[in-house]
Amino acid sequence: MRTRIAPITGLLAVFSLSLTSLALAQGIDIPRTASGKPDLSGTYDVSTRTPTQRPAEFGDRRYFTNDEAARIAADDLASKEERQRASDPNRSAPPQGGDGSSGASGNVGGYNTFWIDNGTDAFQIGGRYPTSIIYDPPNGRYPPVTDQERSERRARFSAGEAEVRREGGQNDGTAYWLNLGLDAPGPYDNMEQRPFAERCLLSFSSTGGPPMFPALYNNHKRIVQNEDTILIHIEMVHEARIIRMNARHDPPEIRKWLGDSIGWWEGDTLVVETTNFRDVPAFSQGSADMVVTERFRMESADRLVYSFTVEDPSVWTAPFSGEYAWPRSPNKVFEYACHETNYALEGIMKGARLLEAEFRGEDPGGVPNPTR
Repeated sequence: MRTRIAPITGLLAVFSLSLTSLALAQGIDIPRTASGKPDLSGTYDVSTRTPTQRPAEFGDRRYFTNDEAARIAADDLASKEERQRASDPNRSAPPQGGDGSSGASGNVGGYNTFWIDNGTDAFQIGGRYPTSIIYDPPNGRYPPVTDQERSERRARFSAGEAEVRREGGQNDGTAYWLNLGLDAPGPYDNMEQRPFAERCLLSFSSTGGPPMFPALYNNHKRIVQNEDTILIHIEMVHEARIIRMNARHDPPEIRKWLGDSIGWWEGDTLVVETTNFRDVPAFSQGSADMVVTERFRMESADRLVYSFTVEDPSVWTAPFSGEYAWPRSPNKVFEYACHETNYALEGIMKGARLLEAEFRGEDPGGVPNPTR
C-alpha cells in the first residue's frame, strides 16, 4: 500500500529545501543576523607587514610568491629580536640634534619593540599574498596629483613653508624656522598648530579614515552591528565611526573629520559611502571633495576583507583602490587614554621657546646673551 504526502506537507518540504539551497548559496559558514545578513560584529586585528604602497622594484606585480612572503615574516622576526636586545646601561645620551633615526620620535630615539604591534607577516586574500594594499593603479601606488595640487605645493615651498613644515628626519635640534627671520612663524607657535594626533583629536596613519589603514600599533577595530546602524570602534586613538544604514547623506554644509558615512547591503557585501569631509579630513592627504567607497565582505567566518576606493579630483588625477584582510581576534579594544598626563604637548611648546631664545642669543628668560 502506497502512502500519499498531504499537500501541506509537500509544500513544507519544498519550502524547507528552498531555504536550504538559499542558505548554501549565501554561505552558511559565516555568522548571520536574525534577518540573514552577514554578522560582522566582533574584534579584528588589522596589523600587517604588507605596505600600503607597492615597493617600486615590484612594478605591476600584484602578488608575492610564498617564499617571498615567508621571507618577510622571517626578516620581521629577526629585526624585532635584534631590537629586543638589552641596552647597554653605560651608554651615553644621544648626540645633540638626535641619533639619526627617523619617525615621530624627533630623532632622539623612539619606541623599542615592546611598544610596536604592526604585525608579523604579509596578509593573504584568497590564499595569495598581495604586494601592497593599493592595487589600482596597477603599480600599487597613489596616482599623480593634479596640476592645481602640484602648483599649490610649489607655492607653499616658494613661500618658505617647506622650511617651516620640516619635521621628522630633518629635525636638527635648532629653531630652524627662524632662519626665515627672527620673528618668523614656526610649527610650534601654538598648540592648535600641532597635528590632530599630537593633540589627541584624531589618530595618526588614518586608522579611522576613511579609508582605514593599519599603523605601528593599536591595530584593533571592533564592529558593533544592528539593522539600522553599524559602529566601528577604532583602537587608535578613540574614534567611533557611525554608519547609518539605508539613509541619506547630511546636508553639504555639515562637515566632519571622519565624513558622513551611509551604508547598504549588496548581497553579502556591506557597502559604505562617505562624503562631507572637512578641509583636512582624518585621511589628511585628501580634501573636502573626497568621496570614499568601502566594502566589507566575509571571506570566511574568521576573516573579513576590507576594500576601498578613493575619489578626490581636487588632489589626484584618478581614483585609487586597495584592499586587505581583517582577521578576527579574541582580544579586546582597550581604552587609548591619549590625553591623560599628556605632558608632551607642554614640553613641545616649552622646548620650542628655549630653542628660539638660544637662536636669538637670549637666555631662557629673554635676557640678551652677552656672549652673542
